[in-house]
Amino acid sequence: MYKKIILAAGLWILMFTACTKQKQYFEESGSVFHTIYHIKYEGSEILTEKIDAEFQKFNLSLNPFNPNSIISKVNRNEPVEVDDWFIEVFNRAKEVSDHSEGIFDITCAPLVNLWGFGFSKMDSVTPQMIDSIKQFVGYQKIRLDGRKVVKDDSRILLNCSAIAKGYASDVIARLLEREGIENYMVEIGGEVTMKGVNQNGKCWRIGINKPEDDSTGVKNDIEEVVQLCKKGGVATSGNYRNYYVKDGKKYAHTIDPRTGYPSEQSILSATIVAEDCITADAYATAFMAMGLEKAREAAKNIPGIEYYVIYSDENGKHQIEYSTGMLQYLPNRPIEAMLNE
Repeated sequence: MYKKIILAAGLWILMFTACTKQKQYFEESGSVFHTIYHIKYEGSEILTEKIDAEFQKFNLSLNPFNPNSIISKVNRNEPVEVDDWFIEVFNRAKEVSDHSEGIFDITCAPLVNLWGFGFSKMDSVTPQMIDSIKQFVGYQKIRLDGRKVVKDDSRILLNCSAIAKGYASDVIARLLEREGIENYMVEIGGEVTMKGVNQNGKCWRIGINKPEDDSTGVKNDIEEVVQLCKKGGVATSGNYRNYYVKDGKKYAHTIDPRTGYPSEQSILSATIVAEDCITADAYATAFMAMGLEKAREAAKNIPGIEYYVIYSDENGKHQIEYSTGMLQYLPNRPIEAMLNE
């Protein structure tokens, strides 16, 4: 696991705090779960070893790319007792599935793999293949019995990638809080958990990228800024980064488990603010597959979430829509703007 550590204060402050344990801001970054992380926190000592240990524990629980993880053993139908992290993610995923009418579904791993976006890839897709796989896709076909996973069909596979990064951000945030940290920002692959203020005493801010087709991840033009002045999670899902083009057709990574095909909704990017990042991450993915109308209606019945959506209208022009409650998190849009929209 690659990582980089930056001391936010100068060397003379570091020498001084070695004796006084005065708090300062630390920054850590690296790669984990095939993605990049950035962590900033105010503390009296650096917590690299404890953060690394937590990442390693998480890696052995919910990383489907790790053959020794709990989720990999579940997918191989090996006898295994799941841990508390697995249980929390599994139960939250089921809750989101219920609220999204099954559009969010962690059992769609075989379809994700089929289309070339999962932990196993295939070269071509046919309607017959999709129909065959759909027979063992469906969140109602799997359940927990204590710490045992029970499948209706042994071919069922789980992929928690659409919720696990957000949950990992929450897990590291919990670690920081156990260490007495009050001001922090944890970002893993674009999913963020934050609390308190930054090193300048300001509320944490993160940017929403413009949805420009760029599978390289080089383009990072900012469309909007989200600011949180309380503890919460922010996650953005979009099809403008994770896609491929084959035979002149673009295939995006958001799969609709009901059809078995990549979603072709008008939403280009969905950003969710919630009390925690696991919730924000899951609903950002669900909104992408729902489409604008269903997402708008679903948001009315899901407590504690706000949304900011960038979509393409009938003329192909980019438009935005956000919930009324989202306005409090958009510092570049004064409250008065609500009266004019």
